[in-house]
Amino acid sequence: MKTVITSRIAYGEVDNKNIHGYLSVPAGATGSLPALIVIHEWWGLNDNVRATSERLAAEGYVTLAIDLYGDEVAETPKEAMVLMQNLTKNPDLAIQNLTQAYTYLSVAAGAPKVGVVGWCLGGRWSLQTALALPDDIDAMVMYYGSVETDKERLATLNMPILGLFAGKDPIVPRNTTDLFQNNLRELGKNASFFIYEDSKHGFANPSGLAYDEEAAEDAWNKMLEFLYEHLVSIKE
Repeated sequence: MKTVITSRIAYGEVDNKNIHGYLSVPAGATGSLPALIVIHEWWGLNDNVRATSERLAAEGYVTLAIDLYGDEVAETPKEAMVLMQNLTKNPDLAIQNLTQAYTYLSVAAGAPKVGVVGWCLGGRWSLQTALALPDDIDAMVMYYGSVETDKERLATLNMPILGLFAGKDPIVPRNTTDLFQNNLRELGKNASFFIYEDSKHGFANPSGLAYDEEAAEDAWNKMLEFLYEHLVSIKE
């Protein structure tokens, strides 16, 4: 893997305030690279998300770990719940945030293709980013995030989709993920799904109590293959 260069940047403005994220770029990179919008869990843009964003950049991507919480990070579930509820009350501001992240990567960073990936709350917003920018996002990955089941909304999606879910997840019920998958398939979308039957919500977070190393590594490798196929590989 490549060494990466990281920096905190302002990638846009929401509600008259600069929004800051964590940009990671492979060291010595030349030319335009594909890019990823990286969306945090309900804890916020913490060290774990920054490390994950760097790990993805080391695979050859420009990554922007965005911040939906305005520089706030939760240390307890109670704090995370408050931050998540405040975000949910203002979905338009979140979409503005994510749209500007896309613009930064596609215009300022010159990325020829832009994907989006998120975990938990970030998984939900990865899907919402794809729904907001259905003709712009080139690949979408969501880990155990809340799904959309409205077929009219799902019909607008034009990018390949990868869903990675936990079998033992009361937060994202199996019946909703099954309906999400079935609707996308009926619509003829390019969508792949993997259910880790013995894993719990948050299985990919190494700092969490539900961490499942085997499932996390398998999901990571599946994600890398998916991203390479749709953001890097040149098809004949």
